[in-house]
Amino acid sequence: MKRNAFYGWLLGASLLTLSAKQAAATITFTEYTLPNGLHVILQEEHSTPIVAVSVMYHVGSKNEDPERTGFAHFFEHLLFEGSDNIKRGEYMKFIQAAGGQLNANTTQDRTFYYEVLPSNQLELALWMESERMAHAKIDTIGVETQRKVVKEEKKQRYDNTPYGQLINVIFTNAYTVYPYRWSPIGKEQYIDQATLPEFMNFYKTFYVPNNAVLVISGDINVAQTKELINKYYGDISKGTAAIPRPTVVEPVQKAEKRMKFYDNIQLPAVILGYHIPKQGTDDYYAVQLLTQLLSQGKSSRFEKEIVDKQQKAVQAAAFDLGNEEPGLAIMLGIANMGVKTDALENAMLAEIEKVKKEGITEEEYKKLENQAENDFVQQNQKDIGVATNLATYYTFQGNANLINTELDRYKKVNREDIKRVANKYLTKENRLVVYYLPKSEENKPGDDKSEKKAKPQSKPEVKKK
Repeated sequence: MKRNAFYGWLLGASLLTLSAKQAAATITFTEYTLPNGLHVILQEEHSTPIVAVSVMYHVGSKNEDPERTGFAHFFEHLLFEGSDNIKRGEYMKFIQAAGGQLNANTTQDRTFYYEVLPSNQLELALWMESERMAHAKIDTIGVETQRKVVKEEKKQRYDNTPYGQLINVIFTNAYTVYPYRWSPIGKEQYIDQATLPEFMNFYKTFYVPNNAVLVISGDINVAQTKELINKYYGDISKGTAAIPRPTVVEPVQKAEKRMKFYDNIQLPAVILGYHIPKQGTDDYYAVQLLTQLLSQGKSSRFEKEIVDKQQKAVQAAAFDLGNEEPGLAIMLGIANMGVKTDALENAMLAEIEKVKKEGITEEEYKKLENQAENDFVQQNQKDIGVATNLATYYTFQGNANLINTELDRYKKVNREDIKRVANKYLTKENRLVVYYLPKSEENKPGDDKSEKKAKPQSKPEVKKK
């Protein structure tokens, strides 16, 4: 077997996975900040000859100009075009030739790039990420190429996929002023209208060392890695432009919002969205356990009652996206054939009301504790999982060591806390209800013309610093 093929197999197999004992143990790491503001976190772990190199930039769709939504996600694509020293299209070729993998993703709050590769290729990944940070190729050819790519992605993942507009519809209609009101995909016309100087300005504003954290996890020598980091990142200039952060505060919702959205689907869906606290707050952890109670696993309440017993839904789920600022708890049910949306909604609300009135059993509570611990361990069983968590905790809460203490915050949540947050946040006044309906039902007899129709990706006014 050729060397690079072997490493490719290694990356795809379970050899990246640490033992459960290792993952549950305290994760030790070294962190420091370069003079240019780049924060560095190094986690040395030698169970496999693999290293994960990642850079998280504190920029997501909420940092965008309302007239230029989609910029953060567009840059996730654009910055694979190449650099002053990497030819166009060679980013992936370099990493794949070294037997590694790479990817990137964008949320409402941050953009994350990473490579997972043999540890003897650490310097390659560091060089490539430094090129992305300091010397990215932003020109007309790259912009035009990625405009087409992003448009095609939007068509495939959102416009032409069943329920593809779901997240857009939820956030657009749940928020009135805060820039979670649009999703990372943004509007393609804004990307079309943007000029090359605008793209350059976005890059110089957000893709700077003082707006990033570099995290390396795996088979490394800390002292040698520090030398390489200084070699490739030490002379990158600190950003001088003020980094825009949203200053508006989403007002408290005081009345239920109800609307319909029509799409090319066969089975209607019911969506409930409730405003919840931001991640890191005590109530956030209780809300997370509440959504797990409702929908995680075959024995969850939604699954047992609505899907299995009543057969009102073919699928039911509850989740949140873990936003940096106050986000949403989302409940979703896809109706079974012939089931009316109001019947499904009532079934979902009935399960919520049971928690609010009766709380949860000790058996359910123990199961939630076990699920939380299992999820926590699973996240930290891979080098890239450790790197992601270290970067996330530092970027959003300024404390990378939460990777060792986060589970304790879940364990502090008791049964009464879960009942309390259900009554506090899952209220009618705090609720968005969306009926996600087949387009064939629009304007049919019985369609309430007076009921508000949901629109994805509307444009609010957002003030920034």
